[in-house]
Amino acid sequence: MEPVQPVRVEAREQSRIWVEFADGVSGELDLSDMTGDTGFAELRVPAFWQSVHITDYRAIAWNDEIELCPDSIYAELTGLTLREMYPTAAEQRSRV
Repeated sequence: MEPVQPVRVEAREQSRIWVEFADGVSGELDLSDMTGDTGFAELRVPAFWQSVHITDYRAIAWNDEIELCPDSIYAELTGLTLREMYPTAAEQRSRV
């Protein structure tokens, strides 16, 4: 499998984002566990929350300090494990 490529992200209300990937997988994620963390208090500011975007290196981000791995988001939406998503990489690591 090629690396997953997010193509759209939208901030939703109540600590939720909607993400679409190049292969058509899409869905909404509840990030309330993350937004409730005092380390990410700025995510509770509506204008900052709305600034979510896709970086040049595929991350879902709000700024340089708060970003999410697209592979993890894809795995959450599909129920796949990273090993299932990238079996060739797992095989190569096991040979080393």
